Amino acid sequence: MGIGDNRIWVPKAKVTPRRELARDKRTIKTILTKRRKFVIVAVALSLGLFVIQRISVESRYLAMIGFLGLSYLMAAWALFRDLRGVAWFSNMILPTLYPVSVALFYFLLPQAFVVRIGVIIIFAISMYALLLTANIFSVASIRTIQLLRAARAVGFLFTVLTAAFIYHVVFSLRLPAYAITLTVFGLSYLLFYQGVWAHTLSEKGGTRELIYSLMGASVVAEASLALSFWLIDVALASIMLAMMMYVILGLFQQDLDKRLFQRTVQEYMGFALIVLAVIVTTVLVRWSI
Repeated sequence: MGIGDNRIWVPKAKVTPRRELARDKRTIKTILTKRRKFVIVAVALSLGLFVIQRISVESRYLAMIGFLGLSYLMAAWALFRDLRGVAWFSNMILPTLYPVSVALFYFLLPQAFVVRIGVIIIFAISMYALLLTANIFSVASIRTIQLLRAARAVGFLFTVLTAAFIYHVVFSLRLPAYAITLTVFGLSYLLFYQGVWAHTLSEKGGTRELIYSLMGASVVAEASLALSFWLIDVALASIMLAMMMYVILGLFQQDLDKRLFQRTVQEYMGFALIVLAVIVTTVLVRWSI
């Protein structure tokens, strides 16, 4: 410091390991935004889906268990910041079951390379959209968000689609009637619970979720028991059960939104009757041949 220089020298603050760690965490947090996490999860699960198809048939069931756990852990990692209470269960149902349902349904598709790549690309895009939807549910359970209504519509679509894939796989396994009924009941209960929770967004869960889920799962399970004795194609059986999921869950959600009017019920029941008429006609025509 020269003569006449009024500047005061201040020693630099020593960078402690704790400060370095905090700075590194902020850097990682900036780089790994939620959307980037969603992309990572979608790509990783898509690669896992591709790998599972290359595994031998004897090892696929064990691989599916691992894929189930991987789906939950990766989705939980991506949504970790906003998950609260029962959301660790309810909001993770679709991000966990949807990849598994696609993987199981994928076994039944043609094994051509073009088909595999096409399914993987579609799965990656849809998985990213599903994670965005689950993120909206997580945030909406904490504070008000404008995108909630759109997220509910997308979540409803994924619920019905996941149900259709799972029901198709269950009937394709040619299990005994009691096994089909119990499996359909358990999986339907989870899907109904998520669908109902998406409209209550309860942090602790409540009786409404339990009652609606038990009612809906019981009806679908009873229908699966009846269908297991029919000479009906697997595709038709899965479509019929998915249609029931669509109608029952749709009515539940309308009731939770205080919009269960007579016209709404008529619209849902009209759709159900049309689908039922098409399926019954198809079955009767095939029986007569």
